[in-house]
Amino acid sequence: MPFKLPLFAVSAAALLTLTAAGVQAEMPEMDLNGNVEAGKEVALDRSRGNCIACHVMPDGESPGAIGPALVAMQTRYPSKVDLAEQIWDPTIKNPEVVMPPFGKHGILSDKEFIDVVEYIWSL
Repeated sequence: MPFKLPLFAVSAAALLTLTAAGVQAEMPEMDLNGNVEAGKEVALDRSRGNCIACHVMPDGESPGAIGPALVAMQTRYPSKVDLAEQIWDPTIKNPEVVMPPFGKHGILSDKEFIDVVEYIWSL
């Protein structure tokens, strides 16, 4: 498992240098076969994934409306890898997005990340 620095340990100057150099924290290759129920638990847990804070989701109480509703995901993303890349680091497609990079910043463990991808893919 690669060493991950906490976000606050990286200075703004270092981030600008890395960005200028074209360095991106790409999603590592991983087996994306997770557990739907475990992913649902993380996605709805306000202290972990907290997807419900911004997205309308099945079985979610008091959802937010900042992000799109998480429905018809297999129609919206041509592959599970595409969805995983969006959750890993949504700033790649849209640098102005408010969604945090859950994978790139280590907000979720690898297992939690894989399980959330599996759950969201199932919607």
